[in-house]
Amino acid sequence: MNTGTSNTRPLPLAGVRILAVEQYGAGPFGTLYLADLGAEVIKIENHRDGGDVGRSVGPHFFGPGDSHFFQTFNRNKKSVTLDLKHPDGYAAFLALVTQADAVLDNLRGDLPVKLGLTYDDLKASNPRIVCTHLSAYGRNGSRTAWPGYDYLMQAEAGHMSLTGEPDGPPTRYGLSIVDLMTGLAAAFGLLAGVVSARSTGQGMDVDTSLFDVALHNLNYPGTWFLNQGVVTGRSPRSGHPSLTPSQLYRTQDGWIFLMCNKEKFWGVLVDLLSKPEWKTDPDFATFAKRLENRERVTQMLDGVLMQRATADWMTLFAGKVPASPVYDIAQALENPYLAEREALADYLYPDGRSARMVAGPIRVAGVDLPHVAAPAMGADTDAMLLDAGYSVDQIDVLRQAGVI
Repeated sequence: MNTGTSNTRPLPLAGVRILAVEQYGAGPFGTLYLADLGAEVIKIENHRDGGDVGRSVGPHFFGPGDSHFFQTFNRNKKSVTLDLKHPDGYAAFLALVTQADAVLDNLRGDLPVKLGLTYDDLKASNPRIVCTHLSAYGRNGSRTAWPGYDYLMQAEAGHMSLTGEPDGPPTRYGLSIVDLMTGLAAAFGLLAGVVSARSTGQGMDVDTSLFDVALHNLNYPGTWFLNQGVVTGRSPRSGHPSLTPSQLYRTQDGWIFLMCNKEKFWGVLVDLLSKPEWKTDPDFATFAKRLENRERVTQMLDGVLMQRATADWMTLFAGKVPASPVYDIAQALENPYLAEREALADYLYPDGRSARMVAGPIRVAGVDLPHVAAPAMGADTDAMLLDAGYSVDQIDVLRQAGVI
């Protein structure tokens, strides 16, 4: 098992302890980044209701209560079972808070106050604690108590109006991108808070929400509307709204995505296609003219690209023109380039079994990042409570009362 013992330097987040009152996707994905980089992430799970609901999200399982979904979001973490609604459970949580840098929750916006997870609730136990809250719509405003999910945010924040073909229905992304990016935003906010708290000795509340992140991701089309009143819509073949060629094109056996997002790449492309006259044709010589004649550019490129297979074009374009084949999930995960990037890894259970997953996207020179499978529910309860000052007898009392 890779535990970091062969590292030439400490894990980047070694010594950072986070209590995670989290479940399902967005929150666990944020703390996954932190756990993969060496933070001690301790999941607080209520055993009375089955713990993190992700444990039961099918249809694929490694074993009972151990879904592929759960493993994906919770490797390299620990698990403590604790009923925060029970006075003794909450007291045990406060004992854990005294030794933590941060608490992260991904709950409905009104619940952190009700459960006592805000800075005001925890500062007496640890004035340096950073309380990071990830909710659907935020912890203030008229929607504080609303439940909410990724696809709803894609719909209301305008993302679906930008996705899909112009003559088709509004379309969601194929992945839960809002969940994933909100988790990352929460992790970023948490670390910013910890840096500040370690400097000043004072913690804080840090908030983000699915809605706020979805809105923020409107990015430059948002700025275009706010300053010019421009409402960006869908472009054919997943095209860039203002640059072309930057979209899907047909090949002999499928599709290829080309992105000539600098003027120089148009010249390189047409030379490789043996169409040098397109470089100087006034209808195609600049971004503005190609955009004006986007449909003609599409037809011209289709006509040439359909003469050969995608793999042939990739061999010709490699490193010269920004291009990509269009893969399904199997092809994406069987791509030989993944071996060069060490992009897949085996995450090991204590009994020697392993779960194979996509590795984290951050590499750190001189550091072997941990590869430990997600914990069984409550696997670390006794050890963490002992570390917080509880005796074996006190732990037994909590267990007999059903608190842990």
